[in-house]
Amino acid sequence: RSLVVVHFWAPWAPQCAQMNEVMAALAKEHTQVTFVKLEAEAVPEVSEKYGISSVPTFLFFKNSQKVDRLDGAHAPELTKKVQRYVSSSSVSAGSNDSAKEDLNVRLKKLINAAPCMLFMKGSPKEPRCGFSKQMVEILNKHGISFSSFDIFSDEEVRQGLKTYSNWPTYPQLYVAGELIGGLDIIKELEASGELDTVCPKAQKLEDRLKILINKAPVMLFMKGSKQMAKCGFSKQIIEIINSTGVDYETFDILEDEEVRQGLKTYSNWPTYPQLYVKGELVGGLDIVKELRESGELLPILKGEN
Repeated sequence: RSLVVVHFWAPWAPQCAQMNEVMAALAKEHTQVTFVKLEAEAVPEVSEKYGISSVPTFLFFKNSQKVDRLDGAHAPELTKKVQRYVSSSSVSAGSNDSAKEDLNVRLKKLINAAPCMLFMKGSPKEPRCGFSKQMVEILNKHGISFSSFDIFSDEEVRQGLKTYSNWPTYPQLYVAGELIGGLDIIKELEASGELDTVCPKAQKLEDRLKILINKAPVMLFMKGSKQMAKCGFSKQIIEIINSTGVDYETFDILEDEEVRQGLKTYSNWPTYPQLYVKGELVGGLDIVKELRESGELLPILKGEN
């Protein structure tokens, strides 16, 4: 069949059960689509191959090629994506216009996902073309803070952005939602000294981590959020903290790879979740469990100990 939707799920995550119900309803509506459930932790080699770091995650395959993905429990977005791929199979001018409009909305969101966005081949750590590699080197040399999108990961974005921005090649650099240009333009800006004024400077990682750790008296760095944990350990620690009635803030380390890796070194603590009180590391799930059993957790969270 032309379209296959694979749901990477986990039995401990309630949001996965909800999305399984959504999939069942979609399967009844779109009988030409194949829906598959894979327990992410039971097939680690498959999860690793496709970069599955949280559940639920949905991958879309068309004619055996991966064409799209959706991270998180977003029922309307899942429905929209399935409908879009089904409608793109049947050629009608109306459905094509609608799909084009949906793509433009998505492109605008991606372009505005960070103050400085680079659309490139590969990632900053592993560029997959010489031009992208040079672009990353220039931005890093000038200490410019940027996020990136791998256009190889999404053919629809790769082709659609060329039309949207009227720029036929990659990499493409955007600042504040506006196209700056490709490698040649960035080289010209660098030569003229304008690059530093056009692009936002990176905040030192250590300073950024300090600010995040002290954002609230009680800060939890976890996979997901307090509303939707994305791993079993994070889910358990939230339940424990919620039972104390103490206010706390969370930071989703899956949303920021720089913070995810940097905090391990900064705190000398290799795993997540990590709990901080008044800027000091308390520890992970095991420590929090021990503190709860000894009766010390509440005084520590209140800053009394």
